Amino acid sequence: MKLSVVIITKNEAHIIGKTLAALSGLTDDIIVVDSGSTDDTINICRSAGVKIIQTTWEGYGINKNKGNDAARYDWVLSLDADEVVDEELKRSIAALPEQEANTVYTIAYKNYFCNKRIRYGVWRNDRHARLFNRNYVSWNTTEVHEKLILPQQEKALPLAGYVQHYTVDSIPDYIHKTMLYAKAGAKQYFLKKKKASFVKLYIAPTFSFIHAYILRFGFLDGWEGFLICKTYAWYSFIKYVFLRELYKQDKQ
Repeated sequence: MKLSVVIITKNEAHIIGKTLAALSGLTDDIIVVDSGSTDDTINICRSAGVKIIQTTWEGYGINKNKGNDAARYDWVLSLDADEVVDEELKRSIAALPEQEANTVYTIAYKNYFCNKRIRYGVWRNDRHARLFNRNYVSWNTTEVHEKLILPQQEKALPLAGYVQHYTVDSIPDYIHKTMLYAKAGAKQYFLKKKKASFVKLYIAPTFSFIHAYILRFGFLDGWEGFLICKTYAWYSFIKYVFLRELYKQDKQ
């Protein structure tokens, strides 16, 4: 199977070299969609000889679709800059036969918090559809929490191996990202006319923490597991706080 790899970036100089190096020998078509990096990301990508699309930030889904449109091949492996394929996954992909275009492949993730592997809680059993045919599959256009729009008769197949996801580089960065996601999530809910009810504000965050920390064994990941589950609950709360503020501003 001939495939392209699409990666979105912004200020990823600390990890993008590792991500690109892991793809060596897998494809001759890697597209990096960069939305305004001010660090060394672009230079590192140029040194690796990949195709670079420099654009503005229009949301995860839209920017990923820009990369899909620029791909040389119809089959696309979609990655974020902090997602590194392991050798087993590379072998699985390299051995794939040509499939029907309605086939999508799901990949298991190993998630890392400041280089510590997180096995439970919010990120337990993490698996995503990331290899697909662009003629039948695309990303929706939401700013955050983008999802693939799948064909009606989609056939999902699992791949052996893992994406190693270095999702948190530092605690301040983690809190900053959470705040940005909460604001973007509130904006999406406002456009969909969803409300910040008492239950959503006060009950849902508590349940989110209990579900992730207790029922999904987040406590087994130590203090990092506690912080992740607590931040996940805080994200749920602050998103609805921002949503309530948007409604207040709309009335003024």
